[in-house]
Amino acid sequence: MTRKLTFTEAINEATAQEMARDSNVVLLGLGVDDERGLQGTTIGLVAKFGPERVFDTPLAEEGMTGIAVGMAQAGLRPIHNHARMDFLLIALNQIINVAAKSHYMYGANTHIPLVVRVLIGDGWGAQHSQGLHALFAHIPGLKVVAPTTPYDAKGCLISAIRDNNPVIFVEHFKLYSQIGEVPKESYTVPLGVSKLIQEGKDITIIGVSWSVAMSLSSIKILQEHNIQPEIIDLLSISPINMDLIIDSAKKTGRVLIVDSAWTSCGISAEIVSRIVEKVGNSSIKFQRLGFAPVPCPNSISLEEAFYPNPSKIAEVALKMVH
Repeated sequence: MTRKLTFTEAINEATAQEMARDSNVVLLGLGVDDERGLQGTTIGLVAKFGPERVFDTPLAEEGMTGIAVGMAQAGLRPIHNHARMDFLLIALNQIINVAAKSHYMYGANTHIPLVVRVLIGDGWGAQHSQGLHALFAHIPGLKVVAPTTPYDAKGCLISAIRDNNPVIFVEHFKLYSQIGEVPKESYTVPLGVSKLIQEGKDITIIGVSWSVAMSLSSIKILQEHNIQPEIIDLLSISPINMDLIIDSAKKTGRVLIVDSAWTSCGISAEIVSRIVEKVGNSSIKFQRLGFAPVPCPNSISLEEAFYPNPSKIAEVALKMVH
């Protein structure tokens, strides 16, 4: 049975279904038992599953992440909500040196089935608006996913909860109101896949998180100039599904990567490098678009110049095609 849900409702439903299926799944983090339920993603869960499985945590990112890692080592499957991704930096030691490495350090005799939910998105200023997914994608042992549709949000979260090692689950708050068809039953979307969401022939546009929605909004402008873009939702930031991307790049001969982060040393640079390594000497044209190379601004007027938007995407794509 398929209904239309918001991104928020899809995350809530995925969490509830997995907690009902597996008593080892627990939910902890800032505000998870609050009446607003983290933008609605955790509403009603404490009433369904009780305060022993759904509980608030103090502002102690490293300490609480250490507790979540210990819970995972002990056989539980914690979903740890960190709210803003910016403050996941305080817990880097636990995530990078413990969670990501334990499976390797102990000869696969231990697992860390931990999901770390983090929120990104503009409008919150220099210390609350950063997209830091490339930092975590750099680390072996971590999977990083950023779904953009309610369908993928539910399926990816269920896959992440069932995965035996840590997954960084990235949510852009502007996606929370997105509406899409979502099956009522439980299902999974495999981690490590990308999706072709618009076929075209003139240019490949690869989006990450909210920039997928921006890229889709640029289609109308491009079609007015007789340009048919092919749009790919990266979805899995680590590992990256390069087969789909390379096939599209060969077909269109032009690749524009639009990231919800800075371009320097980022996912966009990684994608370009992998295409070049795989395809070799070719006539494929590349361009990257993302945050301006300064800290995220507090001013609304400066945000217009800082973040990618449909007009900017269309402008860059037009220059690449013509």
